[in-house]
Parts: sequence; structure tokens; C-alpha cells
Amino acid sequence: MATFKLRSLLGLHKWRPKLLVCSASHFSPFRSYSSLNDTSLFGRIGFIGLGNMGSRMADNLIKAGYNLAVHDINHNVMKMFSDKGALTEDSPLKVAETSDVVITMLPSSNHVLDVYTGQNGLLSGGNPLRPWLFIDSSTIDPQTSRKASADVCNCSLMHKRDGWKTPAMLDAPVSGGVLAAENGTLTFMVGGTEEAYTAAKPLFLSMGKNSIYCGGSGNGATAKICNNLAMAISMLGVSEAFALGQSLGIAASTLTKIFNSSSARCWSSDTYNPVPGVMDGVPSSRNYIGGFASKLMAKDLNLAAASAKEIGLKCPLTSQAEKIFTELCNNGHEAKDFSGVFRYYYSGKDEQ
Repeated sequence: MATFKLRSLLGLHKWRPKLLVCSASHFSPFRSYSSLNDTSLFGRIGFIGLGNMGSRMADNLIKAGYNLAVHDINHNVMKMFSDKGALTEDSPLKVAETSDVVITMLPSSNHVLDVYTGQNGLLSGGNPLRPWLFIDSSTIDPQTSRKASADVCNCSLMHKRDGWKTPAMLDAPVSGGVLAAENGTLTFMVGGTEEAYTAAKPLFLSMGKNSIYCGGSGNGATAKICNNLAMAISMLGVSEAFALGQSLGIAASTLTKIFNSSSARCWSSDTYNPVPGVMDGVPSSRNYIGGFASKLMAKDLNLAAASAKEIGLKCPLTSQAEKIFTELCNNGHEAKDFSGVFRYYYSGKDEQ
């Protein structure tokens, strides 16, 4: 997953949300806290969803000294975390009963609703709840984030904490992908109350290098889908321009030099170039293996399109981008990096 550009993201909105940026370099004491200090601040951390991203995020929490209780449908990964000293539970409900903070990292909106409000879900045990803070890092639509947050806030706390009468929830999707999750260099985009965000910063900085406060509930999810929407449309525009240029007789390497020294310069041309042979160290240089899978881009564009439809906003580029990446997936390229749209949709040529 590409590191998002905040400037581009804000450009999509007429409003200017309040942004608080928290960097690991500014809060380094949290990384040096002893296990005792972390435990006294957060107690046991529950983690649900130990896939490619979640397993690495949870592992970094263990490395930082946190005491974990985990749940996943994959018993092999549960065994792996048990061997690392984590408590393993057979349901989200059991995680909620044994944890003070719960983090979820799940594939879709339906999974989130099921884990929170379904049978044996986090909230299915009734009031009051032990966890005082819930953090969902899944990439889902903001409407689902806000619904889950409302369900959490309608509960009461088993143990009052610093004047909090109800538990809080943050939507905190991430940017950076699997490698950043493994290295602890993720960026979190966070929606919810500012008080809850401030309280959760040590957790974010144990799993990542930056966190950005985006405003109220659902705004983290909104930031994520808007960023990826802009990223998809940018990649389509650059790929289309490269394919047209090649067809008209100009080399992609020449166009890249022009783009990168003129008004067309953007991340898709100067950092993540989609033309094989133009740039080293990017997915296009390795047959579009690795990076951000086209199926994930199609999913995020579907979330953006659905959100736009729900509020009645015309988004023709969103709809077209969704169709293109869906077609890419249907043609067997779902596992290829999304920059593969240059080759697999536009039939662009490798640079010789």
C-alpha cells in the first residue's frame, strides 16, 4: 500500500478538518516505556484479525511489551501467537471479557459488524463492558464505522476510567502495507473523539511511525478511501498518458522526464512509475508482483462509490475507476499491483 500524500487528500475536500500529526520521533518516550508502564496504562490488549496486516501489527505490540489476547479463525496463526505468550480466545466475546483495549483488523464492513455486534461478538455480552477503548483499523466505509462507534458508545463501562462513563471507539485505518506493518512504520488515519485519540497514541506509535487525527467518528475511514481514490485516478491518468504517448511514438522514459519537471508531476510518475523498465524498485520492475493488489484497490473504490451514492454525490471518475479495476480483477490480474493497469488494461509496452 502506498504511503499517502496528505496534501492530495485534503485537496479532495472543500472543508479543512483539524489535523493533529503524531510522529514517533516526537513521542519516543512511549517506545522506551517498560512493559510495566505500558500495562499500567492499557492493561491487556485484545487483537482480532491476524491476517497479513494484523499479525504483524499484533507482533509489534508484543515486541513493545504489551500483554495480548488474540482471536482469529486461522488456528495456525493462533498457535503461533500462543507460542509468543499471547492469550488465545475462541471468540470476540471472550477477547472483550479479558481485555481492556480491543483492536480489530478485518477484511470488510460485514466482518466488522459481525465481530462487533454478531453472535459471540465483542458487544454481545451485554452491559457493562470491560474494554474502555475499541480501535478498528479495517478499511471499511465510514457509515459502518459510525454505526459501530454508536453501538460501542451506547454501552457502559464495567470500570470507570478517568471520568469516562462509556467506552470509546476510534476508526484508524492504515497506510503503508505489509512491509510497513512488519517494520512498524505504518501511518494511522484516525477518527473519533480527540480525547480517545490522545489516549491511544502510544498504541499507534508501537505499530507505526505516524498518526493523523482526522476529526469525528468515521473520518479516519473517509480519509483512507479518499486517499486511495485519488491514488487510483492518478495512476489511471498517468498510465493512460504513457500508453497514448507510446502509441504516438514517444518513449515512456522521455515522457517521465517531462512529467517530472512539469505540471504533470505526481507520485504515480516520480515515485511509483507504472511502466516496466523506467524505474527500479517498484512493482512495475518486477512484473507487478508485490505492492498494493488490484483486488484491494477495487474494494476501496467500491467503498468510495457506495459512499458517494449514499450521499447523492456525483463522482464519475470514481465510477469509471471502479469499473476498470474490477475488470482487471475479472481478467485474472487481481493479485497484481494496481499499477499493472498500464499493461493489463491499456496494453502499454515495456521500456526497452
